[in-house]
Amino acid sequence: MTPKQPTLSWCLDRFSPPEGLLLLILSVIVGATTGVASVFFVKLIFAIQNFSYGSVSETIPFLGKWIYVIIPVLGGLLVGPLILMAQEAKGHGVPEVMQALILRGGRIRARVAVAKITASALCIGTGGSAGREGPIIQVGAALGSSLGQILRLSDERIRNLVACGAAAGIAATFNAPIAGVAFAIEVLMCGLQMRAFGNVVIAAVSASVVSRSIIGDKFAFQVPAYSMNSPYEIILYLILGLTAAIVGIMFMKMLNYSEDIFDNWKFPQIFKPAIGGLLLGILGLAYMNLPGLSFPPGSAAHGAGMDTAMPHMYGAGFPFIEAAIQGNASLWILVALIFLKPIATSMTLGSGNSGGVFAPSLFTGAMLGGAMGHLFGYWFPSVSGNTGAFALVGMAALFSATARAPLTAMLIVFEMSNDYFMILPLMVAGVAASYFSQWLHPESIYTMKLAKRGVRFSEGRDMDIMQGVKVSEVMKSKPVTIQQDGSFSELMALFQENNLLGFPVMNNKNKLCGIVTLQDVHRAQSADNFTSKGLTVVDLAVEDPITVFPDEPIWIAIQKMSPRDLARLPVISRDGSGTLCGLISRSDILRAYDVGLVRKQRGQIVEHQVELRKTKENGYVEFVLKEEDMCNGALVIDLSLPDTINMVSIQRGGKMIIPRGSTALKTGDVITVYGRLKDIDRIKDILNTCTVKPATENA
Repeated sequence: MTPKQPTLSWCLDRFSPPEGLLLLILSVIVGATTGVASVFFVKLIFAIQNFSYGSVSETIPFLGKWIYVIIPVLGGLLVGPLILMAQEAKGHGVPEVMQALILRGGRIRARVAVAKITASALCIGTGGSAGREGPIIQVGAALGSSLGQILRLSDERIRNLVACGAAAGIAATFNAPIAGVAFAIEVLMCGLQMRAFGNVVIAAVSASVVSRSIIGDKFAFQVPAYSMNSPYEIILYLILGLTAAIVGIMFMKMLNYSEDIFDNWKFPQIFKPAIGGLLLGILGLAYMNLPGLSFPPGSAAHGAGMDTAMPHMYGAGFPFIEAAIQGNASLWILVALIFLKPIATSMTLGSGNSGGVFAPSLFTGAMLGGAMGHLFGYWFPSVSGNTGAFALVGMAALFSATARAPLTAMLIVFEMSNDYFMILPLMVAGVAASYFSQWLHPESIYTMKLAKRGVRFSEGRDMDIMQGVKVSEVMKSKPVTIQQDGSFSELMALFQENNLLGFPVMNNKNKLCGIVTLQDVHRAQSADNFTSKGLTVVDLAVEDPITVFPDEPIWIAIQKMSPRDLARLPVISRDGSGTLCGLISRSDILRAYDVGLVRKQRGQIVEHQVELRKTKENGYVEFVLKEEDMCNGALVIDLSLPDTINMVSIQRGGKMIIPRGSTALKTGDVITVYGRLKDIDRIKDILNTCTVKPATENA
């Protein structure tokens, strides 16, 4: 018996509404629902924060400043079980959304929304140094994904709804609908897709309308009216952007280092967030005991009517960001928080707590900008403006450096501050920070976590998948070619007959000598003195074209195509003879991605099937062959390897060699062996007992 379809899915199949109308309605639903969830999330954070540092502090006053240690630990103890319920709720959430968009067709489990909202509210409300935007992005994405899965929509439409939910989350949380759209397009969707753009806009508008109707139409920060005092001031903002790139990389490396420590620590996962809370609490307690510490009006980061101030690096830190933007923060506190906020965030999120990195990036940027504004005021009093203006621009610069999203950074700071007069400094500092940071560190704060899992993105695709597919698997092995002495009329006839846009050009020895495209023909025809009389193919062709080898991965072909945006590459043999093996084009690369994706999924299934048969008795080990080793120069066939050990590969001069019996070992070889661990431990001793014979062949 065929299982009964869900009612909504059945109605969709029955009435078949127009695609545009359906996605429009779903976008409104996702946006409005995310808006409600965002308001609930923010109010829940404030309620937990007021209870933790207000009611508890008043009820147990003898705790004194130790409240800053006890509350984060209790928060971590509550978060631990929630993370076990849904591992996707761990950390800052956006990488999980990106991974779902690219690898799983946008499919996210519904329970993630509940676990993420609860865990993040507990973490941030009890003082965890994290932002609220990452969780609400993940919650909105989970809502959109769940709706798409209930209706059994295609992967493309589910991805669209996931982007709608993410944009709605940013729009509702920060009252910044334009920045929400930019974030979804620039970070999650890796480029502008016009078919999805309209729906993302509608979702962001819906979320903002719902959010404003509940909590009012107010900006995140009260910002004085700033403007540039001198055209030369733009140079100072450029310096701020370049400095923000360095500080942003410092932030990313701190977070990455903390995650590695906690992930590799053999300690129950359920208690790791509490350990992170303890470290954060010790840092907060030390901070609150600093001599001369002051709290400018409105910067204590607690609810109305509460007497207990929170350390400035606790929570999202928006009150102290506003103090920095208004120029009310002292220099030494700003400088200290440039380092203390990333440390606090690394302790919080690295240990497995739940929260975002958006707000910590803005906070650190505001501190950096405010501090540099103070220094510029001392050094260049006639040029620099108010320190608060530099704090405002620093927010955008540091977020650009960490997220590699300068457009989103500019727009979100503009919308959160409602200050258009600073748009030029925002643009200069944001773009400079993004480009300089990318030059120094290839991964963003969102893709860094995925890169450690072996998932690397480019143009919205997993590039590691492209490493597993060879050029020879998808190339056209019998491409249409043309001889170099062919006439212009023959070339044009070939274009018309085959409906292709380019052909490899062969010489008289039937070897590749160039490539000719329809663009080359148009370029020649645009010349004033053009005549086709006596014109041959070689006169139009590009000689010595960029080529690729058949045994190279597709990713190499993409890298060679990218600088000049080439549409096709000839494939030649490695023997240097110039023999044409095939032709690879953009359409072949798209097919290769699908092949690689299926292959990767199949590999994951096989890996899961054999997981139970894995044993801790076996493993891999790599070692470098030194000049003094006795086995240096020996042939593999002469090595007295036990039956429990197998030599897998030899890395030599950047190339990998599969060892054969006639392969000779050389100084500097990186040798990989697999086998029983207790035998591997003495592999060098075993190899050095062999008798070296003169090698007659080299690998």
